[in-house]
Amino acid sequence: MTSKLAPLSLALAGTLLAAPAFADDMLHWQNNSLTYLYGKDYKINPPIQQTLTFEHASGWAWGDMFLFIDNIFYNGVSGSDGHTYYGEFSPRLSLGKLSGQDLALGPVKDVLLAATYERGESTDGVPNQNYLLGPAVDLDVPGFDRLAINLYYRKPDGSTGKPAGQWQLTPTWAITIPVGKSDILFDGFIDWVVNDAGSERRGDFVSKNLHINPQIKYDLGKALDGEPGRLYVGFEYDYWSNKYGIEDGGFVSRNFVGPTDQNTASFLVKAHF
Repeated sequence: MTSKLAPLSLALAGTLLAAPAFADDMLHWQNNSLTYLYGKDYKINPPIQQTLTFEHASGWAWGDMFLFIDNIFYNGVSGSDGHTYYGEFSPRLSLGKLSGQDLALGPVKDVLLAATYERGESTDGVPNQNYLLGPAVDLDVPGFDRLAINLYYRKPDGSTGKPAGQWQLTPTWAITIPVGKSDILFDGFIDWVVNDAGSERRGDFVSKNLHINPQIKYDLGKALDGEPGRLYVGFEYDYWSNKYGIEDGGFVSRNFVGPTDQNTASFLVKAHF
């Protein structure tokens, strides 16, 4: 199976990298990376997984953008090709940049309009996708390299039988901690879906859930040759109550029987370019 998201994302990244004249006017900065993850004890999905993730983050004259594609590999699952994918595309419009006004107030640096498109592998021909839209703030807090809070209204794609929308609060952060001649980078996100959605008819109900996903990474590149921010090793922790919005307490499918609260850690290697 070939990811439908991967060609689009790689084409977008290639366009950004190949347009220096355009970048001089619109693109202020960008960062791309590849991450390898190996982890066990996943819920609902196969318990042992290897993931290769492409990430792109960039700052623009109109705001910023983040996207990632997870290519997930596993084995030992009957009737499966051993591969799936998941991706998100998240642009944000900066009201400060667009208006030319300084919107800073206290710890608030900027006010934005945030959007996210989520896409996973289709199930029985039905697209697995969601649309999110809402306000956001960038914060200036001592000790943080980056701190932002997005508040979304979360809506499935509108296919028949899909549940109603939900509210989601998403903080993201990054903190650099000096250690010896290198650094530890502590960054990540929290997705908190705060309400239930849809009716309680079978297949329509989606539960509130909490997904906490930090990474703790040692800057190995800086330790080896003094060049920071290029090569990291570390761990990703993943806690997800009611994973995918499925109520905990005995989920049953072809490949999985058991609880849906996920609590696991993965080894990672991450290279930036």
